[in-house]
Amino acid sequence: MSSWEDEDSAAAAAEAATTDVELLKRAWRNEKASPEILRFDFPLVSRVREQIQLLEETLDDFAEGGVDDLVVSLYQMDLDRTLFLIRSYLRLRLQKIEKYMMHISKSEDLLNRLSQQEQRFVKSCTEIMEKHLEQSVLSKLPYGYDSVTRQSLSSTEDDMVPEPQLNTFVFCKTKSDVGAFQLDDIGEEVVDLVADDLYVLRYKSIKGLVESGQIDLI
Repeated sequence: MSSWEDEDSAAAAAEAATTDVELLKRAWRNEKASPEILRFDFPLVSRVREQIQLLEETLDDFAEGGVDDLVVSLYQMDLDRTLFLIRSYLRLRLQKIEKYMMHISKSEDLLNRLSQQEQRFVKSCTEIMEKHLEQSVLSKLPYGYDSVTRQSLSSTEDDMVPEPQLNTFVFCKTKSDVGAFQLDDIGEEVVDLVADDLYVLRYKSIKGLVESGQIDLI
C-alpha cells in the first residue's frame, strides 16, 4: 500500500471516528457526574474499539511506508486520546460496580444496564465478598446479626447495603428545549429548561432526561 493510500485510509478512519469519539466523551462525562451507574453503550464501545484497531493498523503501515513524522504524531495523538477515554469510561463503571455491587446485584434494572463482562464481574465480586464476610465476621456473630445486608432481624430493609445518593445535585446542560419540567412529585417545583442552558438540579429529578439523551451532565 502506498503512503498516499495510507494517508487517505487514515483520514477516512479519523473522520468516521470523530462522531463516535465525541459520543464516547459525552458518555464518559455523564458516567463521571452521575451518582448511579448508567446504561452501557455496547454499540458505541464496539465501534470505538474497531476504530482503535484500524488506527493502530494504519500507524503500523505509516511506520513501514515512511510517512511524515508530523502526520504520524497527529494520528498517534488521536489514538492516545481515544484510548484514554475508553479506558477511563470503563474504569469509572468498574469503580461504581465495586462500590455498589450488593445494591446492583439485587436490582434487575441495574443489572440490565451492565455489559455481559460487567454482569459476570458483579456476580463474582458479590459471591467473594459474601463468602469472605461469612467466614471472617458473620459466623462469629449471634443469631439475628449474621446477615450481609441487614443489621439485625428487626431491620425492615437492606440497611447495610450502600446505595447511590440520587438526590445529589449535579451540573447539567440541556441539548434542546424541554419546556416546563416538573422537578418533584407534587408539582411545586417547576423549571423551564431551555436549549444550551446550564442548570444545577437534583439528579433524581432529571435522570429520565439523562437516560433519554435530552440532558448532558457536566
